[in-house]
Order: sequence, then C-alpha cells, then structure tokens
Amino acid sequence: MTAPDVTGTPATSASVPTGKRPTGTKPGRRPSRRLHPAWIVAAVAFLALVGAAGFRAAPGVLMVPLQQEFGWSTTVLSLAVSINLVLFGLTAPFAAALMERFGIRKVTALALCLIGLGSALTVLVNQSWQILLTWGVLIGLGTGSMALVFAATIANTWFAKSRGLVIGILTAGSAAGQLVFLPFLAALAQNPGWRGASLLIAAGALAVVPLVLRWLRNSPADVGVLPYGAEAPGASPAGSKTTTPGVAVASTASAAAKPDSANAAVRALQVLKRASKVRTFWALAAGFAICGATTNGLIGTHFIPSAHDHGMPETTAAGLLAVVGIFDIVGTIASGWLTDRFNPKVLLAVYYQFRGIGLLVLPLLLGSSVEPSMIIFVVVYGLDWVATVPPTAAICRSVFGADGSVVFGWVFAAHQLGAAAAALAAGFIRDATGHYNYAWLGAAAMCTVAAVISATIRKDAARKQPVAVADAPAAPTN
Repeated sequence: MTAPDVTGTPATSASVPTGKRPTGTKPGRRPSRRLHPAWIVAAVAFLALVGAAGFRAAPGVLMVPLQQEFGWSTTVLSLAVSINLVLFGLTAPFAAALMERFGIRKVTALALCLIGLGSALTVLVNQSWQILLTWGVLIGLGTGSMALVFAATIANTWFAKSRGLVIGILTAGSAAGQLVFLPFLAALAQNPGWRGASLLIAAGALAVVPLVLRWLRNSPADVGVLPYGAEAPGASPAGSKTTTPGVAVASTASAAAKPDSANAAVRALQVLKRASKVRTFWALAAGFAICGATTNGLIGTHFIPSAHDHGMPETTAAGLLAVVGIFDIVGTIASGWLTDRFNPKVLLAVYYQFRGIGLLVLPLLLGSSVEPSMIIFVVVYGLDWVATVPPTAAICRSVFGADGSVVFGWVFAAHQLGAAAAALAAGFIRDATGHYNYAWLGAAAMCTVAAVISATIRKDAARKQPVAVADAPAAPTN
C-alpha cells in the first residue's frame, strides 16, 4: 500500500496527466468555483428583514380601521407607533452588542418571534393601553433587534469588500417587506378586517425563523472560511489542503473583531461613551434623526391617513406606498454601489436635499385621485427613501473601525427617536388643525438642515478618530 503524497492526494501506481482523472474516480478533487457562504447568509438575512418588515406598513393601513372600530384618536394611535419607534431605535445598539456576544442567529430568531407574538396578540385588544403594549413594546423590541444595524453587522462580519452594495441590498429587504405586505394588508384591512392583516404580519415573521436557524451563520469561522473578498496571509498553493489554515485565519479574524465583554449592555454603552466624543457621530445622528422623521415617522405612518383626508381610497394610497417600496429597492442598492465609489458625505447631502424638495410640494399633490405629478413624487421619494443608510454605515465603519456596527446602532437609535417624535407630532397636528400640511412643510425644512449638516462632516475625520475610538482600552480584543 502506497503512502499518500505530501499534498494530501493519494498516490497512484500510474501517473495521471494534468487536467485528467482516472476512470472510475469521483469528481471533486479538482478545485471548483462555489458560491461563497457569505452570499447565502446575506440571502437569509434579506428574507429575515422582509419578514420583520411586515409591521412597517401596518400602522398606516390599520390606523383608520382601528379608529372606526374603537373611536381612538389619531394621537393615541400615533403614541403606540412612537413607542414602537423609540424601542426600535434604542434596542438597535444593544442588539448589535448582543449579536457580538450571543451570535447573530439566536438574536435574529428571537426578534422574529417577538414580532410574530406582538402582531398575533393585537387581534385580542379592546383597550387603548393594550395597543400600546402590542404595537409599541413587543413589536418595538422585536423590530429593534432586526433594525438596519442588522444589515451593517452582516456586512461587516461576512464581507471584506462590496460592503456598501451588501448593506444596500439588505436595507432594501425592509422595502421589499413593505412591498410584499402592504397591498395584502390594505385588502385584508377592508375584508375581512384589520385582525386578518395582523395575523398575516405574524405569519410572515414566524415563517422565516426556520430558515434563520438553519442557514444564518454567526461568522465566517463557523464554516471555516474567510470573509468574502478577504485574502489569507500565507495561503497554501492551489490544489493543496488549506482547510486548517483557513479556519485558523478566519477564527483569528473573528476573534480580533469580537470584543471580550460578557455584558452586551456595557459594551454598547462603552461604545456610545467613546463615540460621543467624536464630532462626526453627532453629525450622523442629527442627520439620521431627520431621516427617520421624514420616512417612518411621517410618510410611513401618516401618508395613508392624509391621503384618506383628501378623499383617496385607502387601498389606492397603500398602492402608492408599495410603489415607494419598489423604487426604494432600486435606490438603496444603487446607493450602496455609489457609496463604494464616491464620497459618502456628498451623497448624504444630495439625498436629504432632494427629499426636502419632495416634501415641500407634497401638500399640493394630494387629492382624491392619482395624478401624474403624484407618481413622479412616489418614484423620486422611493429612490431616496433609505438611500441614506449605505453612506451613513460606511462613514461609521471608516471612522469608528471595529466599533462601527454598534456606533451605527446608536446612530440608528437617533433615526428612530426622530421618527417617533415626528409620528406623534404629526398626529397632534392632524387632531389640532384637521390636516397635515404643517407637518409636511416642517419636515421639508428639516431636510435642508440635514443636508447642510452632512455636507460639513470633516473629510479628515476618518484619519484622526479611528484609533481613539475603535482601539480604546475599554473594549479589549482577544
């Protein structure tokens, strides 16, 4: 019996010409091109975001039916949405730290279960405080753990290149969820009723849990590979066994990026303390707060009720928001591609200013029917909906290094606080004045402020701050 050669390929009694294999041997010894596991993880993450996004469309669609059945004011329902948005935002940085501590898979599966539970229990409510508990607390905690920081965590953990594009694709998952659910929610809200719509949201969130448990891996080291696009130093020659060195390098990279902290809450707060000393953090947080106010807070929550005030059927208004979701997918992916190639602060300034122009003219476009000008607004606003996410996440990564995902979680918390304030303020304005005009105009002015803030982010921030923030002693690495 002959011994195997040093490359790990069994020796044979006869030489085999290059490119050929002996008759009867199984294929598979030759190197083959396979899909990198990072793309499988990204695909499952996309589906998880779609499932978690079901509730994103719900408040706007269900607000009018709930008012008609229970007589609750717009302010009460807006308060439920505001609680949801606050928890959505404040949970995000802690969820990022929890993913680092316990793994992406466990946190994601638990978040989807919370969303499903909160939405299913909604069908039992008959008091206003109960809608605050289901819409606000349970779903807020669940969606907060599946916030946009989830997309940044996946991209930063699994990808060494094309991060902007990946974040754009994953962020579009939320838009896809809105696109998939919104028309059905609007139809179910009318027949058989809003309870059927709530059960659909629950089913959508829970349906993704088995896929998450089976395919969503925590890190490249779990499957013995490096992040997509990363090169292993001192890699073995092609054709030799490289499994062990590859695993070692991947494990080392993962360990270097994972803080040695037993308490995710402490980790998140330590990152906030360090980031708060950097001017760029406050610029990103202020801009993102306005971003949240002008998307989830206003359009996402109050566009359908506002259109209903002008005589437009709810299903028609819901269809327009679904179109926003379609173009959001295109715009966010395109923004990710642009972020990999252009200055992200310039992109942010442009995005915010175009959004402000759209909000400025919106009061003139609303009516009982859909005119071509409204279609133009929906397309432009859709392209710009969350196009701000890839450049914001890229700046967080470049300035804050290993802390980038958690910092983005805190920036996203500002996004949701802005959304919560806008949702509640718009509801109050509607109850006080009978219309939403002042809410749209105020949001347009805020977008101009966000554009100016973004344009003034210092170009040298990435060169001055990363060492002080990412490598601070408070977050030691292995």
